Amino acid sequence: MIVVSDTSSISAMISVGQVELLQRLFREVLIPPAVSTELLQYHAALPVFVRVQAVQDAAHLAKLLRRLDQGEAEAIVLAQEMRADYLLMDEIAGRRVALQEGLRVVGLIGVIQEAKRQRMIESVGQLLAALEAQAGFYVSAELKAQALREAGE
Repeated sequence: MIVVSDTSSISAMISVGQVELLQRLFREVLIPPAVSTELLQYHAALPVFVRVQAVQDAAHLAKLLRRLDQGEAEAIVLAQEMRADYLLMDEIAGRRVALQEGLRVVGLIGVIQEAKRQRMIESVGQLLAALEAQAGFYVSAELKAQALREAGE
């Protein structure tokens, strides 16, 4: 499975000490250089399972940069170039563009729900609470309630 990520999901999971869940679920996560730069601004090192891969399509990247930040734009282009199974992205604008570009997008809540389905964590609610408190990860009350319902919590 090929998974490309933007910054926020990896950063949030590092902040709460749960980044290994991404490795357990996906084995390897690809990120573009801009995401690597952003991660290293806030964290001492990249997780060992994260691999930096440069994007090739500069023209497409330039087009996306008119609407998105560098990390989101590079992540979308990389996901397309690698024919990724999933793009891990939470920002609404980036998700919208990625979906328009034909990518399959999953957010951090979807990842957490899958981790619970695979019995890697006991509680979606506990991990969401940690993400909100320690990583500043914002989840609307409606989305949080839906996630908890779907997880049977």
